Amino acid sequence: MTHAELPARPLGPARFTEEATYRHTRRPVELASTLIPDAYTSPEFFALERERVFATSWVAVGFTADLDRPGSCVVVEVAGRSIIVTRDRHGRPRGFHNVCRHRATRLLDAGAREVGRGGRIRCPYHGWAYDTDGTCVGTPLFEGVPAAARAAFDTSAAEGFDRADYGLLEVAVDTWGCLLFVNLAADPAPLAAQLGDLAERLAGHRLDRWLPQRRRTYDVAANHKLIGENFMEYYHLPWVHPELNKVSRFADHYRWQGPGMYTGMCTTPVSRNTDTGGWDGLRPLGSLRGEDAESGRFVWLFPSTALVVLPNHAFVLLNQPVAADRTVETAVLLTHPEALGDPAAEEGLDQLEKFWDLVNRQDLEIVERVQQGIRNPAYRGGRMCFRFEEPLHRFQNMVVDKMLGIDRVPDEEPRFDADG
Repeated sequence: MTHAELPARPLGPARFTEEATYRHTRRPVELASTLIPDAYTSPEFFALERERVFATSWVAVGFTADLDRPGSCVVVEVAGRSIIVTRDRHGRPRGFHNVCRHRATRLLDAGAREVGRGGRIRCPYHGWAYDTDGTCVGTPLFEGVPAAARAAFDTSAAEGFDRADYGLLEVAVDTWGCLLFVNLAADPAPLAAQLGDLAERLAGHRLDRWLPQRRRTYDVAANHKLIGENFMEYYHLPWVHPELNKVSRFADHYRWQGPGMYTGMCTTPVSRNTDTGGWDGLRPLGSLRGEDAESGRFVWLFPSTALVVLPNHAFVLLNQPVAADRTVETAVLLTHPEALGDPAAEEGLDQLEKFWDLVNRQDLEIVERVQQGIRNPAYRGGRMCFRFEEPLHRFQNMVVDKMLGIDRVPDEEPRFDADG
């Protein structure tokens, strides 16, 4: 395939939902070219992607530990919608559009960690109030209103009005391990169907007990897919990550994926720290056996989350697309319960946080350079390197499926190692 055979730029938005647009990416990986450049630069593609990818998928948005009691909450953004995720009075995670049913006022601010006084979500505009199960319980509440004036607020005579019909607009919520997921679709398939065999593969790590310890936020001048594609290949390690390459050696990487909406790779064994840092610093989980006890697992959860699981800690990147060329990334360092019993745990966390920050900044610098280059209309796409970029091919075809309205979970694909 020559450069001239690839689609000219820019493509019209109507082409983004046509199978023929992606024919070069649909070829077998050893013959394929990358996803069309407009997928990383076009505001029209970005808007369509929000609806067809992010509004129809299970998206990781936070951690179960953030909902440690009824009434605790996180406010997140998915596909441009603000969503409240909370725990109801029975301890169940629940999700709602952050919109009052009266006049559409945004109910909670982005940084809210509690729904409100008494475990009620109250609209700041006209005082409509909602329970943590979404039920409308006040239109408005009458605290502070003199008894003689309450009749003016009585809605019982309102024709055709029943508070029961005006609960919050619900969003599907589910959990896996330490992660919270939401899905905006009206009737989504179960989260387990999207995860495929991943829960079984990581069962030995007991991720439901792992807790966030350190968080950092990065504002990235790049498309979210570039962040993901950089994460899911190790082709770039020798040139971008000289420090990481010493403890996550190029030759120790291999594919680690099966059926499911994810890509995965593994490094075995996990190397010891060098003078420039590494992944030591915390006590490993004592119950791990076999390969789990000596391997690092690197998983990209479709569409936008990186999950790294090592024997002694985990690292998660939650990526929120803001625009075609901007992503807000939250990096979270997690530990298993045994690690915090060590007197040297804080020092170990400091060392790991510093090392991950170094690695992440190197990655973000390079993906921003890719974003700068991919804007150039002379670039129409590049040839896949099949030995190292099969996960990218897998991921890009998941994106293509969604853009075309195809509901499909990839099967296991052939495994290649660094020697091909």
